[in-house]
Amino acid sequence: MAETKIDVAAELAALKKMTAKQLRAKYLELFDEESRSGNRRWLFRRCAWRLQALAEGGLSDRARRRAKELARDADIRLRPPRGMNMARPARLPDVTRSARRMTRQHDPRLPMPGSQLTRIYKGHEYVVEVLAEGFEYEGDVYRSLSAVAHAITGSHWNGFLFFNIEPPGKDSE
Repeated sequence: MAETKIDVAAELAALKKMTAKQLRAKYLELFDEESRSGNRRWLFRRCAWRLQALAEGGLSDRARRRAKELARDADIRLRPPRGMNMARPARLPDVTRSARRMTRQHDPRLPMPGSQLTRIYKGHEYVVEVLAEGFEYEGDVYRSLSAVAHAITGSHWNGFLFFNIEPPGKDSE
């Protein structure tokens, strides 16, 4: 049985043009299982790695055995290394008012970083990942939800209204 030669450069170029939904389908094709992630960047990297592994042959049996051996013997660190002080300071130092304004706090209206916001708009589901500093949508990072809503709709929206995010404590009314 003759193996087909994979043109990795052409496949990678095609992957770059794919949407997250298309990348999920490609992931299913390459790994024979569905992806639990809808993150476009992650899907692209995994599919690209798999294509290259198929073209080059992947790891040798010896390398696989050694990797399993190392994983079994790996110590799991339960405490931080010595010298790393992980405790919170008892009191924050005094800072000027302008310096306090510059530090960004997590907006209590938003879910924690790593969460995904979804919205169905005009029959299409849009997924946005909450980052520590912004939001990721289709591989691009935006500073605000309003910017993401503008990218999706082409018109100005309040991002919280677009993604149906209620202010905290609103359910008590």
